Amino acid sequence: MKTLEKLYEGKAKQVMATDDPHRIIIHYKDDATAFNNIKKATILNKGILSNAISTLIFRHLEANGIPTHYIDTLNERDQLCKKVQVFPIEVVVRNVIAGSMARQLGLVEGHEPKNTIYDICYKNDELGDPLMNDHQAVALELVTYEELAEIYQLAGRINEVLKELFRKINIKLVDFKVEFGKTEEGAIVLADELSPDTCRLWDSETGEKLDHDRFRRDLGGVREAYEEILRRLESSTK
Repeated sequence: MKTLEKLYEGKAKQVMATDDPHRIIIHYKDDATAFNNIKKATILNKGILSNAISTLIFRHLEANGIPTHYIDTLNERDQLCKKVQVFPIEVVVRNVIAGSMARQLGLVEGHEPKNTIYDICYKNDELGDPLMNDHQAVALELVTYEELAEIYQLAGRINEVLKELFRKINIKLVDFKVEFGKTEEGAIVLADELSPDTCRLWDSETGEKLDHDRFRRDLGGVREAYEEILRRLESSTK
């Protein structure tokens, strides 16, 4: 398959066209950003680690009946994926109070609510990806109520599969953000990536953060945290 022009470049990935109009290549970079691209750095081999972790997670989700855009991993930085029309919203699934929710609502980080919390954000860099509600998303014609219902259902299934996967490797799935898209056939599937860039992952015993918060909060050891997540995932899937 031949790689053609760049279609899009985000904070951590590039999306490339291919000579198949229904397939794209996602290239994982070593860039790290936080606070709406204000804080930036390059972390050696982060893209390689994120690609490897996302590969294992996508394959696990597919094996558990979750439809995704993932097709194959081509090399240490590139994935072949279905070309989808991505909804301009992010869905944040929260099992534990942390990050922006704790800060904005004055809550104690680490509290586990009785319910699973779902937030949606408007994917708009100029506005800083603001939180929005379902009615605002429909009013802006970003998504329909019917599509949102299916997206929430999928997000809930993903959450249950991932909680069990990480539980087995002594990791608490605190929260994660996901994106969804529509295939050419009109099916809604999981898109983007799932890695420590997009998930909060805490060691179940020590509470150590093994995710992108190590970069956000200047904790150091970002690459080592990603390496630890990959090591545990690989050991559990052998």
